Amino acid sequence: MSEHMQLSLALCRIGLYTCFRALCCKGPPPPRPEYDVVCIGLTGAGKTSLLSRLCGESTDNIVPTTGFSIKAVPFPNAILNVKELGGADNIKKYWSRYYQGSQGVIFVLDSASSDEDLESARNELHSALQHPQLCTLPFLILANHQDKPAARAPNQIKKYFELEPLARGKRWILEGCTVDNMESVKESFGQLIGLLEDKETEPARI
Repeated sequence: MSEHMQLSLALCRIGLYTCFRALCCKGPPPPRPEYDVVCIGLTGAGKTSLLSRLCGESTDNIVPTTGFSIKAVPFPNAILNVKELGGADNIKKYWSRYYQGSQGVIFVLDSASSDEDLESARNELHSALQHPQLCTLPFLILANHQDKPAARAPNQIKKYFELEPLARGKRWILEGCTVDNMESVKESFGQLIGLLEDKETEPARI
C-alpha cells in the first residue's frame, strides 16, 4: 500500500473517530430554567382549558378546578410550573395562602362575561396587583374568549380595569386570547417568560 493511501486511511479513521465522539460524547442539553407562577381568575374564565391545551391534553371533560392544581408547562427556553387556583367564591378567599414562592402571575378573565362578573374580575385583579407577595412580580393578563360575540377588546379591558394608573411601574402584559388559537397563547406566555428572564424590562407592554 502506498504512503498516500495509508495517509488517506489514517485521516479517514481520525474523521470517523471525531464524528463518533461528537455524537456520543456531546452529553445532555443544558437544563431549561424553571419558574413558579400562580394562575388566578374567576370560575369559567378558561384557566384550566388554556393550561390543558398548552400541555397537549384533551379539553373534552374539563371541570372547574376545586382547590388548586399544578402543571409543568414546557416551552423551548423555559418550564413554567403553573399553580392554578380555583375561582369559586368559597376558594377565592384562600388564594393568598398559595402566593408564596411565586415568581410571576397569570390572570385569566372572561372578556365576554356579564358586567357583574367583569366587575368581580376587576376587583380580584386589583387585589392581586396590590398584594404584598405579588405586587413586584410580572403579570400576564389574558382576556379570554375573544371569539365570542360579546367579547370586549383588550383595549376596552385595559380602560375598564384602569390598568394604566393602577399598574404603573409594574411589569405586565395584557393580551386577548381564545382556546382555539394556541399559537397566540404561546406567544403571550413567551412574553411572560421574557419578563421573568429580564428583571429590567419596561414596566408595561400592550
